[in-house]
Amino acid sequence: MFGIYAPELDVARLTYFALYALQHRGQESAGIASSDGSHIITLRDTGLVSQVFDEEKLRGLTGNMSVGHVRYSTTGSSGWENTQPIYRADHHMIALAHNGNLINAVELHAELREEGITFRSTSDSEIIAALVSNSTAETIADAVAEIMPRLAGAFSTVICNKEMVVGFRDPNGLRPLALGQIPTPDGGARYCFASESSAFDIIGAKFLREVEPGEMIALTEGGMEVTMVVPGERKAFCVFEHIYFARPDTHLEGQLVQQSRGRMGEILWREAPVEADMVVAVPDSGNPAAKGLSRASGIPMDDGLIKNRYVGRTFIQPGQELRKLGLRMKFTPLPEIVSGQRLIVVDDSIVRGNTTRQIIGMLKEAGAAEVHLRISAPPIRNSCHYGIDMSTNEQMIAYGRTVEEIAAELGADSLAYISLEGVYEAIRGERGEHCDACFSGEYPLADTDRATGKFALEELSPLPQATNGNGAHEPVAALETVSPIQ
Repeated sequence: MFGIYAPELDVARLTYFALYALQHRGQESAGIASSDGSHIITLRDTGLVSQVFDEEKLRGLTGNMSVGHVRYSTTGSSGWENTQPIYRADHHMIALAHNGNLINAVELHAELREEGITFRSTSDSEIIAALVSNSTAETIADAVAEIMPRLAGAFSTVICNKEMVVGFRDPNGLRPLALGQIPTPDGGARYCFASESSAFDIIGAKFLREVEPGEMIALTEGGMEVTMVVPGERKAFCVFEHIYFARPDTHLEGQLVQQSRGRMGEILWREAPVEADMVVAVPDSGNPAAKGLSRASGIPMDDGLIKNRYVGRTFIQPGQELRKLGLRMKFTPLPEIVSGQRLIVVDDSIVRGNTTRQIIGMLKEAGAAEVHLRISAPPIRNSCHYGIDMSTNEQMIAYGRTVEEIAAELGADSLAYISLEGVYEAIRGERGEHCDACFSGEYPLADTDRATGKFALEELSPLPQATNGNGAHEPVAALETVSPIQ
């Protein structure tokens, strides 16, 4: 997600380019909302950034502030009704973009419905929007400060209305949120938010710092107003952001992700050496760790797998069937490179194992003598309730299996994962300030066991959908032109 206040600049176009840099964080939908002080115009639809927006649509998104979002669903389906930014006009007219998961979504949803508040989506993000929009506080900054203590879970969020853009982060800092500064034509500067600092590079902005856990920052005509709303919580930044989710050129917690992942590869070799002829990365996610392992081992690295750049990131595509169909199109082994070679194949993680199993099979079909799998994450055995869709424990290949059993299931000659201690050494961080529940099963937030499934809100309150004569769902208009703000 992205947010900017800059009357001197083309905010919608800057948001568009920033979303391009953040496309890896979600491929299901994209949207931009812009406010000019009297209207909010929101354009959102399913698909990639390049599929949703064109020149004509961007010209229609006029304003002096904007928020944008790319989605990969962790609560609610991937249908149009759950695309973002979310627009609401109750007491306050707002557009909101959210990254994370509320673990008390069902309780809040029930409370709000009892108050007569209705919903147009089945995403927990609209719960936050409804709380802010229905607040009687004077400004949306005051409203955010009022409702933040009611939220439990992960919520890095940006909101705009007629006056300001507000960014805020949950007290544990589970998901990332960065603050940047962008120059204006008159020699001044404005501010912007992004899920990752890599979004700032493409628009010429400077990364200032991360928004602190529990902090709220309001961007207005007068500049930036900072408030610590909910201080004193245990920091619990998602360690999987370092391992997999963030772009390699992003800075997290003072570390360049590319360098941290390279150190993971070096540590992985130290922890699990093996006799081999060649290091092969699973592109692109395994590239940094493979380079680090190759450096540490002295074993040469080559491109034994070629990735089709036009096939999406299978881990975050919606639906298991789409993942299965995408696998054979995604990677091509090179027999001339791998035939007769003892390979160390490096990837960042294994969740379900479908991709990994097929890659090992293809490499052996291409003539690889041995395939030794090395993973720069510990075994994933527990669901994430804080904003990464890892499905149920039973669907994870490591759940209930030993490493040796996993290796046999995948068809690898050997398998080794980096230790959890090795991960923290690589990111130069402390375990007490991170969340590693997907590996350890130790959830840092109280009452996480109350968290419900991805489709809990749909089961609680299914939304009616119009159908055409053939029974297919009619598309909903992607462009929302909102009446003047009172």
